[in-house]
Amino acid sequence: MGHGHSHGHGHSHGHHHNSNKKALFLSFILIASFMVVEIIGGIMTNSLALLSDAGHMLSDAAALGLSLFAIKLGERQASKTKTYGYKRFEIIAAALNGLTLIAISLYIFYEAYHRFIDPPEVQSLGMLAISVIGLLVNIGAAWILMKGDKDHNLNVRSAFLHVLGDLLGSVGAIAAALVMLFWGWGYADPIASVIVSVLILVSGWRVMKDSFHVLMEGAPDQIKLDDIKHALLSIPNVQEVHDLHVWSITSGVVMLSCHLQISSEGDHDWILYEAQSILHDKFSLDHCTIQVESEENGCPSHHGTCN
Repeated sequence: MGHGHSHGHGHSHGHHHNSNKKALFLSFILIASFMVVEIIGGIMTNSLALLSDAGHMLSDAAALGLSLFAIKLGERQASKTKTYGYKRFEIIAAALNGLTLIAISLYIFYEAYHRFIDPPEVQSLGMLAISVIGLLVNIGAAWILMKGDKDHNLNVRSAFLHVLGDLLGSVGAIAAALVMLFWGWGYADPIASVIVSVLILVSGWRVMKDSFHVLMEGAPDQIKLDDIKHALLSIPNVQEVHDLHVWSITSGVVMLSCHLQISSEGDHDWILYEAQSILHDKFSLDHCTIQVESEENGCPSHHGTCN
């Protein structure tokens, strides 16, 4: 019986990490600064669409701050009590961000319901001016986050979705302000709020679902277990692959463990090397733990059988 593991860290991972921190920090400064303006403007103009956008901006600022904290905490080294370090906190932060999005959208639904019953007077011109500035701010923040690694980092993606929802909120507020300004239709304000809330709810649900999948140690979407098993079984003298597990510690950090049963003719070291090479070259898996066991002895941890 034998055991081996492999791991690696590329230069690109460090580059993405630094670009993510910079993108999140710049976006945080931009969003937090305008958030104060929008809250004051929403109160002064009595616009729910503007206040809902401001509320979303508040969650953006909190989400971006939490994401920054999570990445910074994730840089801490592993210890004897936390052998993977604090990398998983990034996923917890993303889950909290998603939960916040859902909570805010439900609150806006509640407020919009009351405004449908009794539409208040809204200062549409002031609302329009603030919404246009908000749109420009959100476009800037979204552009900054797009330069980060949003396709592979769940935390950056959740922050990007926050800002994207906020951008759509600004578009909705502009549309509502124009309708009220030219036609005086008071229902435009709560309608715009509801449309934005639906978009926020969808974004929040997606982030929550992806975060939960990682926290439940589900296999990453791009990894197909059957393909991995077939590739490992193609190695000469490998008779069986079992206890195959693939999961993520955090975004971009995928782990694998498995048992390989080999025939008596098989060379342990060569098979272990081949398995690690296949996993690295074909599946881009660097963090792999492989237990190699002989046909005669079986799996020692289960007295000859592994499930």
